[in-house]
Amino acid sequence: MFCHSTRDESCRADCARAVLEGLAPDGGLYVPEKIPQVDARAFVNLPFLPLATGVISAILPGISPMEKLVERAYTGKFSSPEVTPTVKAGPFTVLELFHGPTSAFKDVALCMLPQLLTAAKTQEGMKEDILILTATSGDTGKAALEGFRDVPGVKICVFYPEGGVSQVQEAQMVTQEGSNVFVFGVKGNFDDAQSGVKGIFAAADRRLSTANSMNLGRLAPQITYYFKAYGDLLQRGEIAWGQKVNFSVPTGNFGDILAGYLAKEMGLPVGKLLCASNENNVLTDFLTTGTYDRRRPLHKTISPSMDILISSNLERLLYFVSRDTSLVKDLMEKLNKEGHYTLPEALLEKIQAQFWGGWCSDEKGKEIISRVYGDLGYLCDPHTAAGWAVAEEYRAKTGDDTPMVVLSTASPYKFPEAVLSALGEAAPEDGFAALDRLREKTAVPVPKNLLGLAQKPRLHTRVIPKEEMLSCVLGL
Repeated sequence: MFCHSTRDESCRADCARAVLEGLAPDGGLYVPEKIPQVDARAFVNLPFLPLATGVISAILPGISPMEKLVERAYTGKFSSPEVTPTVKAGPFTVLELFHGPTSAFKDVALCMLPQLLTAAKTQEGMKEDILILTATSGDTGKAALEGFRDVPGVKICVFYPEGGVSQVQEAQMVTQEGSNVFVFGVKGNFDDAQSGVKGIFAAADRRLSTANSMNLGRLAPQITYYFKAYGDLLQRGEIAWGQKVNFSVPTGNFGDILAGYLAKEMGLPVGKLLCASNENNVLTDFLTTGTYDRRRPLHKTISPSMDILISSNLERLLYFVSRDTSLVKDLMEKLNKEGHYTLPEALLEKIQAQFWGGWCSDEKGKEIISRVYGDLGYLCDPHTAAGWAVAEEYRAKTGDDTPMVVLSTASPYKFPEAVLSALGEAAPEDGFAALDRLREKTAVPVPKNLLGLAQKPRLHTRVIPKEEMLSCVLGL
């Protein structure tokens, strides 16, 4: 199966080449020519490793040996043998995606992407080194750095917005060891960093790829945990096969929720996909009105991984619902030049039939953290709280009592100051002191990868203007 750009069907590549390139040469995102259909009923009864093998092979056929790649990606790297376990918490089921080596959902994809990329590199006969470029709003950076650390034939460069990530997230990145890793703070926000990375792809004359969810090889593994969650509910007798399940997804760059859409298109009985935003609610407005308008201030919130105004993976959804590359190209050019676009009404109706948008303020997020912990004994991070809040809002407004899964995208210990504050505690200014205080208050175990983080030396200290991103890359 071949892939092509969202902006031009004639811009084609096989799956291995699409993973290697990350972005299509015309600036679009690679999509499979056809979304594959699978035996979803059989898939959901599989353990995680064979399930992941089946799902990823379906989206990226031709990259092999997939079974071995999956085994190398996940064996011994997650604190839960299920990799992505589910937990019943009151009215909802929580899909925990933070049991990997960096305590965030990105681990599920970024443990797998280096395996896919190195296999694709071998299959394509590529001899030269690849430089992985990544902009991060907090979690992708560390997960990518850890995943590609000391991988032969690969260098990785991560850009993060200075002051736009939590202290724990920043420490995870700037203390990263590895002979092939480079980390730069950027004076600006995530959109500045992401736009800078896209500009480097257009300007640099060297072999580049990306670990952002713009890369199809990063997106494909995320589909797996929707099947896994559905299977968990089925095996516990909470649903019968064929019964639909709704998913509430904390959403920034639109990759995680797009994976749910792809799972549905592949045959999984998914109901509504709830797009949960924070105060940067550009996606909520889009799903409500059909107008995407990034001409607004970017707010710094307690859920920084969603502090995004340009959600790159939305471009893929626009293609899937329209199958019109010319339309997608025109919309993306308008967004780039004018800062906004409006969908045709028929396309908006198609999207609204499958997606529902809501957003959560910082104040509401803290109320959710406090209430869920106090009433149910479940401790969640601010991003998960946004997913929970939107799930509650959706049920209240629609009366739809379809079983609901809330995706938990990060450990609460990645944002200890915000979580402590939500629990009514005065949070220490130092994030690591806050981490210790949160452990004392809740007795919830701290992920092993975060223990001792404060004592690690800072190996990456450069903070640069966004205009210097290209020159930094050219110097690597």
